[in-house]
Amino acid sequence: MSARFYADLPLATGDALALPERAARHVQVLRLQPDDSITLFNSRGGEFEARITRMGRSDVQVIITAHHTIEREASRAVFLAIGMPANERMDWLVEKASELGAAGITPLMADRSVLRLKGERADKKVAHWQGVAMAACEQCGRNRLPAIREVATLTDWLAALPTASPAAPRLLLSLRAGTRPLLQALAGTGSDAPVTLLSGPEGGLSPAEEDAAIAAGFVPVTLGPRTLRAETAPLACLALLTLQG
Repeated sequence: MSARFYADLPLATGDALALPERAARHVQVLRLQPDDSITLFNSRGGEFEARITRMGRSDVQVIITAHHTIEREASRAVFLAIGMPANERMDWLVEKASELGAAGITPLMADRSVLRLKGERADKKVAHWQGVAMAACEQCGRNRLPAIREVATLTDWLAALPTASPAAPRLLLSLRAGTRPLLQALAGTGSDAPVTLLSGPEGGLSPAEEDAAIAAGFVPVTLGPRTLRAETAPLACLALLTLQG
């Protein structure tokens, strides 16, 4: 497989164009040369074969030689709403969630959140996570980037949700007694029904936050008797939901 790069540009067979700065820099780091082939994708469908035509000091020119309609998305769209874990753990979570096929990721601040972001700092973090997701998709072969949403408080995010629908299940990772296993909670729904999964930060969601989520249509679910870390639990759920079949 040739080196893959995301290019936020209109792409069409026959086009001659300059690669975006980030992609051009990576092509140069890899020491690719004119006539070498690369693969481009723009998150708008399929992937494009391209041939390098010129290597400048800071720019790379290519020509698009073919388009392939191949997609590598999961049959079920899973949207993660994550109580952000602290430090580099959120980076790791975004990277692995992108590889596993998450359709979207919403970073949330909850009562027990250690990581709290707002304003310019929040914007910079979201831009950083978008870059992490981009690199993960380049590596794993996805041709569509997961949407990384703006940082929000759990309260505001719940308030902005539309009315819950049985056709789009909402799941809440919970340690409450009597909670149903995740896949059992989805019994009777289509295998391609989109799912929104809410999980808490270190320490989990507070009882009041869980009650608010349940009132918004979320069904409490469990992964079993072990308590997984804040960055591990949503990825385990995602693997169950996207890697079947």
